Amino acid sequence: MGDLLERVVAQRDALKKLIAKLPGFKGYYERADRRSADKLLRETISDKFQAQWARLSSIQRELIAGGHIEVMDEIETGAIRLRQFIDRVKTAAYGYSGLFDATKINEAELDKVYQYDLTLLELADEIASAIDNLEASIGSDGLPAAIRNVNQKAQDCLDAFNQRSELFKFGG
Repeated sequence: MGDLLERVVAQRDALKKLIAKLPGFKGYYERADRRSADKLLRETISDKFQAQWARLSSIQRELIAGGHIEVMDEIETGAIRLRQFIDRVKTAAYGYSGLFDATKINEAELDKVYQYDLTLLELADEIASAIDNLEASIGSDGLPAAIRNVNQKAQDCLDAFNQRSELFKFGG
């Protein structure tokens, strides 16, 4: 099995070397790689947040079943913000500067984009922690504060995505 994998990797490396020698194609191939990596990254981000949104929806159902209707509007605010964030991540255009794009992004700008992407992944952990706290606060005096925290973290996600998008509008 290892021998087969080595042959596949060697053939792929040979293809990359060949493509690197074709005028103009190397940049196209690198952009295609960036687009593929960007797509995979955003699928990973949206999957992580989708899991948290599902947890929040489950907590909402639990609270409704327990008769805590009075907090539903506030929790729904956070759920909507989280859903908006997930949808924006899923539907944004893939890649960093395509072949015919009007906006070209240099290495320094690309580093900023990667930093925002890292921030988005870190926010997944923060929203998970906020939802953990919300779940632990059910039935306590801390529930309103936990709901506000979830709402703020969900807004932080939207804000971070919007800041990332600004890099594409203004070129860094």
